[in-house]
Amino acid sequence: MLETIKHSPDDITLFRNKALQWAASFGTACCFDSNSYHDPYSAFDVLIAAGVSSFISTSSQNAFSELSSFLEEKSWAIGYLSYDLKNGIEDLSSGNFDGLLFPDLFFFKPQHVIRIRGGIAEISSADKDVIRRIDSVELEKEVPVFQNQIKPRFTQEEYVDTVNRIREHIRRGDIYEMNFCQEFYSEKTSVNALALFRALTKISPTPFSSFFKHQEKFILSASPERFLSRRGIKLISQPIKGTVRRSPVEEEDQRLKQDLRDNIKEQAENVMIVDLVRNDLTKCSVPGSVSVEELFGIYSFSQVHQMISTVVSEADPGMPNPDIIKHTFPMGSMTGAPKIRAMELIEQFERTKRGVFSGALGYFDPEGDFDFNVVIRSILYNAGKEYLSFQVGSAITFASVAEEEYKECLVKAEAIMKVLS
Repeated sequence: MLETIKHSPDDITLFRNKALQWAASFGTACCFDSNSYHDPYSAFDVLIAAGVSSFISTSSQNAFSELSSFLEEKSWAIGYLSYDLKNGIEDLSSGNFDGLLFPDLFFFKPQHVIRIRGGIAEISSADKDVIRRIDSVELEKEVPVFQNQIKPRFTQEEYVDTVNRIREHIRRGDIYEMNFCQEFYSEKTSVNALALFRALTKISPTPFSSFFKHQEKFILSASPERFLSRRGIKLISQPIKGTVRRSPVEEEDQRLKQDLRDNIKEQAENVMIVDLVRNDLTKCSVPGSVSVEELFGIYSFSQVHQMISTVVSEADPGMPNPDIIKHTFPMGSMTGAPKIRAMELIEQFERTKRGVFSGALGYFDPEGDFDFNVVIRSILYNAGKEYLSFQVGSAITFASVAEEEYKECLVKAEAIMKVLS
């Protein structure tokens, strides 16, 4: 039985950093950090979990049913959903190269949970000495050193050619929009994953920043996007479509922000995905309750400005949480419209299995709420295979200019490239 105590350290930032390093010493651990972004739907500033009391790891076609059974006993459950769970939802398949070899679904019930809000840490643990153990941690001074070559799956010319082939499918009416992604990777590489995560967070602090570790598999995420959250009876999805770089010159930065707000192409992409999300939510919500809370909101992060919309609904009271997620998964912002045909073409044109990338990482809490990000702007690392990977993509419509889409991918990859260089 986990006992819960409240702790008010003199320096909450120091305590948080020590708690993360302490958690990372376990075979399985996770940290969600909002990086002080103000979000009306967040339940904490930081959540750190460590140790395993039980877990589920599967690539089964029945993964969501297995997850429902795992969640029958209410407690914290933390983990991820791979994009390739789509194959158990629709008649789809994944046959592209996979250098990471993560299971399609992994969740664990932690032995220790630290929830920080304001200057107070709420600690749930059977270990009465957990605060002393955290306070005794000496923080590593090590910085990430990465000397390996980063290689792309596509040359720029190959990428441009592929985008134009996708545009031909759009011209024929097969799809309206498709999220097309490319992988950058490094083989025979060894890194300090925690140091890499800290460096990524320093360069690109985002509201859904996450560190996840299970044995030799790591997710180091600077995601700005919420996939789906539940707060009581309310469901919230916040798809991102529309990206522009930031400028260090204030006047130019404001102009770029306004240009994004007024960009008709970006608005068209965004509204297509908003409609897709609305349609997905109707499958798991009280009839007539789906609405758009905000359309075309412009939000600024350290590297980019983003166009974000918020879609909400009232959850179907008779539907378990895993089924709610299943009805909305994978998220429309990472697939396209129509969703199934877009996913078929994604498999055809991309060269790498997406795996955890463009899936979701998050938690279920003991009260029945949940919150999941979209795994983008993220480094995935398998230390056992010595394989490091990250993917970036953009929404392709008929109005897309292939060379501009390639530039957008590089903007999205900028923070990770800085960390690895």
